[in-house]
Amino acid sequence: MTLEAPETQVVTTWKVACDGGEGALGHPRVWLSIPQDTGFVECGYCDKRYVIDRDHAHDDH
Repeated sequence: MTLEAPETQVVTTWKVACDGGEGALGHPRVWLSIPQDTGFVECGYCDKRYVIDRDHAHDDH
């Protein structure tokens, strides 16, 4: 049995919102901050990984 890799999304902001993306079947919206040392963060609900595009990243204001 092989495990399916979690979904990965490349983003340009250091703070992202995740709600599972499945409408009523998703999860509560959570805000995640991407640490600058790792460059990625994973959602604790759905395991989706958000990876920062360092070439196009901008500060959140």
